[in-house]
Amino acid sequence: MRITVLAGGVGAARFLRGLKHAAPDAEITVIGNTGDDITLYGLRVCPDLDTVMYTLGRGINTQQGWGRAAETFSVRAELAAYGASPEWFTLGDRDFATHILRSQLLASGLPLSAVTEVLCRRWRPGARLLPMSDDPVETHITLADGEPRTVHFQEWWVRMGAEPAAAAITAVGAARARPAPGVLDAIDAADLVLFPPSNPVVSIGTILAVPGIAAAVAAKTVVGVSPIIGGAPVRGMADACLAAIGVDTSAAAVGAHYGRDLVDGWLVDDTDKSAADDPGLAGIEVRALPLYMRDLPATAAIARAALDLAVELR
Repeated sequence: MRITVLAGGVGAARFLRGLKHAAPDAEITVIGNTGDDITLYGLRVCPDLDTVMYTLGRGINTQQGWGRAAETFSVRAELAAYGASPEWFTLGDRDFATHILRSQLLASGLPLSAVTEVLCRRWRPGARLLPMSDDPVETHITLADGEPRTVHFQEWWVRMGAEPAAAAITAVGAARARPAPGVLDAIDAADLVLFPPSNPVVSIGTILAVPGIAAAVAAKTVVGVSPIIGGAPVRGMADACLAAIGVDTSAAAVGAHYGRDLVDGWLVDDTDKSAADDPGLAGIEVRALPLYMRDLPATAAIARAALDLAVELR
């Protein structure tokens, strides 16, 4: 079975661990969001790609879901002593090595897709990891307070804690970007496409904003897993992103936001089983089951349910 997954960061990475457990013989391609990417201290940082790579390569800090296990922070302390900025974004010593090598390879002329392949040779994630595009895309937030001003998504998300509210969310460069080599082929060759419980606005939404990707996905059987349980994000501040685009924070509203032209099946938590009767999800097959990814068996069960529904709908 060939499976293509559109992925953000922590939620997607944990789902992918369950998917590999549920379908150990599947050929999995992960198309990672690069809209969160940012240049810090002269280094190119790709948070979502790295979170997937570290998680599947068993190098992740499992408690926080991002960054390296057994991390130290000597370089960060030295940068702080120099007064270097930004001080609000934490990079560990082990993590710095990834960003240094990535930046060196990019400066040598390699595209991000080739650089990601080089990095994955060490981690052996057991899935093919592709950036959504080799072209630069950055998510910017227009703040709603006072005079309009725009900041990088990471500053809004990390430094500001998604406050103040976002008046607009823009994937800068997405309209001009091209899918990275292998992305459209992976979608076209897939037996099914999965949307894990990632942020529907700044993760999966950004991937779909790259021309050609949404149309390719729409031609396939697609099953999504709700990132919203009981009216709240499972983790993170997806509610702040949804509010910015006028979408309610509910499993039904997120499924309707994707729409039946894109999503064929939609998994919701048992607490949201009434979504099956929501008129906004007409034409989408809705199934309810426990969606908290408490451990690997629970996560594998969610992945198996997504696979079973996709096979049923094909």
